[in-house]
Amino acid sequence: MYRLALMIALVIGSLDLSPAKDPPLGLLTPEDFLTLHTDLAKCPEEPWRTIPWKTSVVEGQRIAAVEGKPIFIWAMDGHPLGCT
Repeated sequence: MYRLALMIALVIGSLDLSPAKDPPLGLLTPEDFLTLHTDLAKCPEEPWRTIPWKTSVVEGQRIAAVEGKPIFIWAMDGHPLGCT
């Protein structure tokens, strides 16, 4: 979550929002993008990445029943950027 916010802040911070006749060039080069992407790539040591998340409720129910474990469901309604 923090890495995504950092990436967004870096991209927004690199934008030139002043009015210009010509489109701004060289804001984020492919090399800069690859460096940024690598820095923000998946970190396997983050605890939430070790959880075997399921996107199917039916599959999750089946596995939970077999293993005798509870189910955690994350649900959201509304705009993904506003959570209304």
